[in-house]
This record gives sequence, structure tokens and C-alpha cells, in this order.
Amino acid sequence: MTIIKNDENKLVPTRLVTGWRVCIDYRKLNEATRKDHFPLPFMDQMLERLAGNEYYCFLDGFSGYFQIPIDPKDQKKPRLPVLMELLPTNACRLASTMHLEPSRDV
Repeated sequence: MTIIKNDENKLVPTRLVTGWRVCIDYRKLNEATRKDHFPLPFMDQMLERLAGNEYYCFLDGFSGYFQIPIDPKDQKKPRLPVLMELLPTNACRLASTMHLEPSRDV
């Protein structure tokens, strides 16, 4: 990336053309793979799966997709480390499934 001045004397980022660029056609692969109905789970489906369970846990990433506020009186309770397991997948659902190695430092 290089920054140059345009006709109006404003700085504009440009890409230098230095040679070949790789372009891959994934149309045949996309035709051969089975697609998910919806890559992210619906919130009502997730809540139905949690209903009736005595315990549940979830990953609360700093900027995750569903951020659920925790009651202030419960925020100081200790959290337990949980081992991650590999998730089984069907066909090609790589866009919405993340494969994690089990944590070795717990």
C-alpha cells in the first residue's frame, strides 16, 4: 500500500501493481457442498436448549456476538476453567464451525 496525493492535493492510499494476482474460482466447490440453513443459531433455539438444565456455561468473549449482561451480584463469583473439545461437523460447515484443540494448560 502506498499513499499518494491526488489532483485535489489529498492523500489517497493506492495499491502498487507489481505482477500476477491469484484468483480462485470456488463456484464448483460451492455447488458440491451442503449449506447451512442459517450459519448463526437463532436466540430462541439456544434458549430452548438451555431450558430445564441445572447448569449451563458459555464463552463470554470481550466483543462476542451475543453478549448477555451478568447480574452485578453474580459477577464476583469464581469461574471454572473448562476443557474445550473438538466439534463434529457434517460435510463442509467451515464458515460457521470453529475447530479448537483441547486446552493443555488447564
